[in-house]
Amino acid sequence: MNASESASSKTRDLLSIASVPLIMTLGNSMFIPVLPNIQAKLGLTSLQTSFIITAYAITAILLIPVAGLLSDRYGRKKVMIPSLIITAVGGLICGFAALFSAQAAYIFILLGRFVQGIGASGAFPIVLPLVGDLFRDDKEISKGLGLIETANTFGKVLSPVLGSALALWAWYIPFFSIPLLCAVSLVLLLVFLNVPKAEGKPPGWSSLIRPVIKTLKEEKRWLVPIFISGGILMFVLFGFLFHLSSLLEERFAIDGIVKGLLLAIPLLGLCLASYATGKLAGSNKTVKKVLAVVGLAAGTAAMLAVAWIVPYTVVVWLALFSAAGIGFGIALPVLDALITEGIDKSQRGAVTSLYSSMRFIGVAAGPPVTALLAAAGHAAIFYTYAALCAVSAVVVWVWIKPKQRSGTKEERKDEPKDEKEAWFGPGGRARAKT
Repeated sequence: MNASESASSKTRDLLSIASVPLIMTLGNSMFIPVLPNIQAKLGLTSLQTSFIITAYAITAILLIPVAGLLSDRYGRKKVMIPSLIITAVGGLICGFAALFSAQAAYIFILLGRFVQGIGASGAFPIVLPLVGDLFRDDKEISKGLGLIETANTFGKVLSPVLGSALALWAWYIPFFSIPLLCAVSLVLLLVFLNVPKAEGKPPGWSSLIRPVIKTLKEEKRWLVPIFISGGILMFVLFGFLFHLSSLLEERFAIDGIVKGLLLAIPLLGLCLASYATGKLAGSNKTVKKVLAVVGLAAGTAAMLAVAWIVPYTVVVWLALFSAAGIGFGIALPVLDALITEGIDKSQRGAVTSLYSSMRFIGVAAGPPVTALLAAAGHAAIFYTYAALCAVSAVVVWVWIKPKQRSGTKEERKDEPKDEKEAWFGPGGRARAKT
């Protein structure tokens, strides 16, 4: 295979993989604008309604580490394919639950969302290590992860519009769309994805788990800040989307597709920022650290502005949330790249799955905590968001200290050729490989 054919094959691989976060995001985020409608139809409280998001995320949180280990042992594709099928089954359970009485419908919807969470645990979280498997060059990995995060955020952009449009037909139709979306991703993966073949026999469980535990202990100084930041970003993002969805209906009497389009505006900023950051971040680890801090600082400033100004118009709300979305779009792809590039391939699935678990914890906690904070008033919500973003920015700045190469080319000739072996100084990836 020549260079042109190889590049074309990698592009097909990457596009097929990108369908997974797109579909998984649509399968969860499209319910944000529909939640008030579901709440009214089933006679639920705001807190009960938020559990429709939380049930999905909690299940994924618990099972993502297991899925990561399974993907390290048996292969990424062998875990992703059945996971998408399980997700589709969960959507069908939720859809048919609408045929029951209100109370029974709610219980079965939660059951279906738990099943979806089982499937989600082995889908999107496996994408991050898979991109790292496909490329060797850090710059290419960053570009690939930028595209993955763009697909993820584009799903968030599209989801409120799609969810609102489908709900015009009936409130439960978005659930029936999930198996159709999963089928599209399944076809793309089966037809286009060529995963590099593993050498030798699959490693035993003990040989998988022990190095992961060792890596977590030795690399905690930079892994913990990334885990914390990923969870906080998802907590704030899903929290303010949940709040904004309710706000548009209750304060501004905006619903349906118009509400979906308005919710998509800050998410579009996030999507474009993710794409641009993935393209421009390059391979310099210090630059990535600075970009993560800048993104988190932008989120902090936007949340403080919302707390201080108390917007009275939709335009001001959307402008400030869009600023936060751009900041999050800068931070997310570089955090993805830092953790994917810094972990050896044999442990990548397990370690990045823990990072994905932290992100899902944020997804699960954001809506219900926001519903509880709303009882204390507007300021309580946004000062909490601002404080969390600020803490995350400080932790990233203080704890992540990439070691960049220094000296002349002649002085560096005996250094490891793979920059990843030393990019966090003593105790970096080189030590994990021993």
